[in-house]
Amino acid sequence: MLELAAEAFQARNFELAAEIYECQLQDFSDQGTHQDLLVKRADALAFGGKLAEAFEVYRQASALERLRPAQLETLTDCLIGSIRSKEGLPLQRCPQGQSAAGFGGHDPFTCRICLGFLYEPVTLPCGHSFCKKCLDREKKPACCRQCKDASKLADVQSYRVNVILSNLLSKWFPTQLLAVQLRHEGNVSYSEKKLEAALEKYNEAIKLAPRDYVLFSNRSQINSSLRNFEDALCDAEMACRIQPLGLKGHLRKAQALAALRKTEEALTEYLFCIALEPESKLAKSEAQKVSVELLSDMFAPVPDKVQERIPDCMSLLSARVRLKGNALSTLNSNYSISTPRLYKDSVKRSATLNLPEKSKPPPSISSKKSGTINSFRCPCSENRNFLLKRKYSSEDEDKVESNEGSYKHLKLETTLKEKAASWYSVVRDLIDAADLECSLCMRLFYEPVTTPCGHTFCLKCLERCLDHNAKCPLCKEGLSEYLAQRQYSKTTLMEDLIATYLPEELVERRKVYEEEMAELSNLNKNVPIFVCTMAFPTVPCPLHIFEPCYRLMIRRCMETGTKQFGMCISDSLKGFADYGCILEIRNVEFFPDGRSVVDTIGKRRFKVIQHGQRDGYNTADIEYLEDKKVEGEEETELLALHDAVYDQALTWINSIRPEQKERIIGHFGPMPEKDPEPQVSPNGPPWCWWLLAVLPLEERAQLPFLALTSLKDRLTGIRRVLMFMSRNRPR
Repeated sequence: MLELAAEAFQARNFELAAEIYECQLQDFSDQGTHQDLLVKRADALAFGGKLAEAFEVYRQASALERLRPAQLETLTDCLIGSIRSKEGLPLQRCPQGQSAAGFGGHDPFTCRICLGFLYEPVTLPCGHSFCKKCLDREKKPACCRQCKDASKLADVQSYRVNVILSNLLSKWFPTQLLAVQLRHEGNVSYSEKKLEAALEKYNEAIKLAPRDYVLFSNRSQINSSLRNFEDALCDAEMACRIQPLGLKGHLRKAQALAALRKTEEALTEYLFCIALEPESKLAKSEAQKVSVELLSDMFAPVPDKVQERIPDCMSLLSARVRLKGNALSTLNSNYSISTPRLYKDSVKRSATLNLPEKSKPPPSISSKKSGTINSFRCPCSENRNFLLKRKYSSEDEDKVESNEGSYKHLKLETTLKEKAASWYSVVRDLIDAADLECSLCMRLFYEPVTTPCGHTFCLKCLERCLDHNAKCPLCKEGLSEYLAQRQYSKTTLMEDLIATYLPEELVERRKVYEEEMAELSNLNKNVPIFVCTMAFPTVPCPLHIFEPCYRLMIRRCMETGTKQFGMCISDSLKGFADYGCILEIRNVEFFPDGRSVVDTIGKRRFKVIQHGQRDGYNTADIEYLEDKKVEGEEETELLALHDAVYDQALTWINSIRPEQKERIIGHFGPMPEKDPEPQVSPNGPPWCWWLLAVLPLEERAQLPFLALTSLKDRLTGIRRVLMFMSRNRPR
């Protein structure tokens, strides 16, 4: 039966498991076994949503013998699951800032690792930027904390500070940068055990940056080290208000509460930390310690107070939601900080975990615990003042706020509200488009990308430079590995800044870019010409691209979406011949050094009207050629000629050596079938072009066939060539 109960628990049939464990209790008189069955039944009840009954069974188990920490693990997991469900949190923590990649829910100048001001920004190949010190502390293998992409990262520590972003932050936020420098100096003092000096540095920094999440969370730790636990709690609570989903702030708050012996609130915070970060080892270990201290004492055998003590434990979760609902509603009325949806919804929804109404704490218990669970500390108000504000009606709130503590509280929040804009917005006079110009094209950045050496360029500008030399155009540092990846991601913060602060300039820059792309997409004027070999309609033409000018040409053909360019043979006088064939790119395979193999196929014939050049490669204005159709008696003669020449070509193909024939088929494919209507295609039958491609003729002898617009003349010429080949074939 016990095995059946375990299977039922594993299958999430908690009600059946609880019933089996209850039935088995009467069969065991041994105290240890009896307690073990009680705990298992309580676990099943807890996961089945019957928490009130579960706590009563846990109490019965604790009455036999003090519970061990391991016996409360299931209860802890159940409470954490309830928090995630109630707060709408995912089972795994989302990357910080992922829900607000742009300016949505985060300050654009916030590092998504430390949640502090972006200091010495380093841009990863994926396009996201973080503090250099934060990246230096990251574990290997490296992984972007925002997009979770590790495929492009090699040695994170080798990436340099983004020069453009660093200069912008220095110009736009000098006060904030000074605060961050003071923070680093304070960290050095703290590591040297000079706690008073560290606290002084952080006090100065917070005066300069009164809404910096990291400053408050770190000062909370310093105050805890100095055993100023009340001040540590105030700082931690302020950190939680600035970043409601910041793990470090809630962790510092839990530690301060535990030091103040407010174990219920401490456990609540630790559980919420684990809900935010399921893999936080520190939160799990500390929660376990607090659980041993709180839960074991709570379940001690005190029959006369059982009905009072159980609801107090239940309020670990319910008070949590009520507390955040009131705190965040106050925050929203005084701060221009976007609040996550789950906290806005928490004010409206029920604060309990499906508990019956009678399980709510009685008045005597609530008043007794007012200094712990139902309190919210702020830097300049006492807990009881904030508690009174929550308990009294809206009419009484004005009276409560008239006292000195609430006055100071409102004054501080007003001050913070006035200073908060210094980190969110940029002074308009400091914005200069010249600060966001590409050093290569001397225009506003368009699709900016940042190299590992920290320099930023327009994507197209950088690609053109790397076509010629795999080094940074500014510092000449080698970028061979960066080139080999060929996955240039745009610097998201730079794009957001340009879109936000230079919208008109961006519209104009985009217009210029689109005009350039439209011009490049024109397949009649300034058509790119690859001067190399003969190409024919419907015939494959593989190419090996290694010259910088043709790298650029192929890339532009892909970017415009045409995927087409002209192919002509060279001409000693004009540069290239007057007739050619348009090739369409079917596939491109890039090599680490920038070379590529391009798979193309012939499409249409053309005649060159005017020769030209663009960015190092040839261009031409062209007109397309089509065969002239014939009718009547001429069409009958043409069909007879077509069939005769096809049979003659087939005879020649079958007469060549097998190994030679195999090579031809491997390169050009098999000979196309004979067309029943040879005039359907404007280029004539495909087998004619396939045959011209495989016949051992010089390019100058093949070129006239490309220029002919009479299928009859082309077939006549092919027949003459085949007759000549047959007469000269060795016997």
